[in-house]
Amino acid sequence: MTAGRPPRVLIDATSVPTDRGGVGRYVDGLLGALGKVCGSGVELAVVSLRTDLERYTRMLPGAEIIPAPAAVAHRPARLAWEQTGLPLLAQQVGAEVLHSPFYTCPLRAGCPVTVTVHDATFFTEPEHYDKSRRTFFRSAIKTSLRRANRVIVPSKATRDELIRLLDADPTRIDVAYHGVDQAAFHAPTEEEKARVRARLGLGNSSYVAFLGAKEPRKNVPNLIRGWARAVADRVDPPALVIAGGQGHDEDIDRAVAEVPSHLRLLRPGYLRYADLPGFLGGALVAAYPSYGEGFGLPILEAMACAAPVLTTPRLSLPEVGGDAVAYTSEDPEQIGADLAALLDDEQRRLSLAKAGFDRAKEFTWESSAEVHIAAWSRARS
Repeated sequence: MTAGRPPRVLIDATSVPTDRGGVGRYVDGLLGALGKVCGSGVELAVVSLRTDLERYTRMLPGAEIIPAPAAVAHRPARLAWEQTGLPLLAQQVGAEVLHSPFYTCPLRAGCPVTVTVHDATFFTEPEHYDKSRRTFFRSAIKTSLRRANRVIVPSKATRDELIRLLDADPTRIDVAYHGVDQAAFHAPTEEEKARVRARLGLGNSSYVAFLGAKEPRKNVPNLIRGWARAVADRVDPPALVIAGGQGHDEDIDRAVAEVPSHLRLLRPGYLRYADLPGFLGGALVAAYPSYGEGFGLPILEAMACAAPVLTTPRLSLPEVGGDAVAYTSEDPEQIGADLAALLDDEQRRLSLAKAGFDRAKEFTWESSAEVHIAAWSRARS
């Protein structure tokens, strides 16, 4: 091995879900950027689900793309294969570093390992996870902090929480902010906005947007209650559209049942990727009153679509939003008051939309890829 040469890296992309949720956005963004910066000399091999082979072959024409066994599409089989088949594969492809992008890693990889730990909320917000999920990810994070040569996190807040709560070694943690695909997430045209409103059956009606998983940590029930408070007495109240995965927050149905009958709340589920700019950028406000995030990709994507964003100042969210977003608290009364103030102030919404759009340009997957490459080089040495 040559000290100055970037290492040959095997990236395990088998944890990417078919819905391209948060981890999918991360892996896709990282691999796409690595395909552009690989003139730096890094050699890549990627093991992926068979459904992603074509995508990654197109994205990384100079890399070796390897199909994983069909069984790893199921999580228990994937976790078992990660401990046995993945180290063997790393040896077969001559990997000098193995990168695991989603919390877990082989206990005996046979080469240096880097792991991405996306957030520490399993420790800071434990009440927002069911017991089995909380137990699994807490154990995985502790193991990765102990076993991995380097840990990559998407924010300083996540790094600081891992150090504070788990006594993690700060010299082995690298902060690589996520980026945003400026082509996929852009300021939409009026035609794109109209197409989304038509798909949702909104006509010319205005709306407040939420995009994300329906997990308790995302605070969707209090968003629903706050929105209802903010718009109930208006002559032409904007709708609330809650898009994204279904999740497991039972309180959402209870909050929906409390909504006055004259208000309109839509839950369309997943939207087409091509419709996201029109959906986010066409909203009066993109609201994301989370209890805490490891990074906050949804607010960055909304900012890139020139949407005025309302979020909370919890954990990493101020690192992403800075002064370019509006902040509220997690309780429905304050969400309602702050949302109403934004709805009544068109000039502030326009100002936030521009500031957020400009700030989003600072977050690139190319910058993230460069931090990853540096972390892999440190892990090898």
